[in-house]
Amino acid sequence: MNRPRWLVPVGIVVAVLLIIVLPLVGTYNGLVNQEEGVNNSFADLDAQLQRRNDLIPNLVNAVRGVLRQEQTVFGEIARARTQYAGANTVQEKAAASGQVESALARLLAIFENYPQLRSNENVRDLQVQLEGTENRINQARRDYNGVVTRYNVQIRRFPRSIIANLFGFDRKDLFEAGPGARENPRVDLESDLTPAPS
Repeated sequence: MNRPRWLVPVGIVVAVLLIIVLPLVGTYNGLVNQEEGVNNSFADLDAQLQRRNDLIPNLVNAVRGVLRQEQTVFGEIARARTQYAGANTVQEKAAASGQVESALARLLAIFENYPQLRSNENVRDLQVQLEGTENRINQARRDYNGVVTRYNVQIRRFPRSIIANLFGFDRKDLFEAGPGARENPRVDLESDLTPAPS
């Protein structure tokens, strides 16, 4: 059998290209899938955080109806919600979320000490919704941080690190609590609250 002379070198070149290109394409597509998984997981977390921010005004209004209170707690909540709405990066959203959690924890601690609030059906329903939302936020945070960790490990491992650097796959930040979020809220019922006159 006579084969053309050019067939063997072309076959070798094609085989070498396939050996190089196929893993490159597979690695690139895998990194794209993981990066989109990070983006999707963050969107889920952001949706839960936004749900909490949407519930807070209802809770504040229900509490205001029962208590006459200094405006400090409500002001903190409003500022924290505004900061979250203006946050763009993961770090900014994490810091703003920590401020929302701190202000909300202070409000929840305050009305735990008032029987008229605990017996108010609207407040109870809102508390249940907030507790459920907080559970979903915690799960979404765990999911997001897990996906980010897997992605960050993949882009740092050799030889994927070469492809990641070549195509601009950058490290993603974990969603971590801000420095103040680890502290318990200070609640001074004597100075912070005055029961509403009957």
